[in-house]
Amino acid sequence: MPDQYVARDSDTGVEVAVTGDFPEDPEDRVRIARACTLFTRLISTLLATENATERRERFRAVEMQLEIADAVIRHDLEEVQRLIRETLHTMGVTDDQLQEIERELRRQFEQFGGGEFPPTDERPGDEG
Repeated sequence: MPDQYVARDSDTGVEVAVTGDFPEDPEDRVRIARACTLFTRLISTLLATENATERRERFRAVEMQLEIADAVIRHDLEEVQRLIRETLHTMGVTDDQLQEIERELRRQFEQFGGGEFPPTDERPGDEG
């Protein structure tokens, strides 16, 4: 029989249930409960946004962050980079600005004794 954790926001009544085969480790179970509680609170906050346009923008922002987290957990660096570029583009950051940020980060990293990053042939936004 699968395990289940249910989190409920007392202010809005939003409820999220996670069902599955949970690890026996108590620390893992605490992490499951905490993540479910945080997600429930987040969804509740989003749903409480009265302006529909603002609510959709907030949902999309959360979706992007969850997609990035998923790619990080899967160790998919290319996907992480693509999603971060997409997020920054959505915020109005241009490819030229991204290149300038990269140059500045490289300069500061080298200044603090971090060695050198390998040069990139790819421009931000290129899907090589």
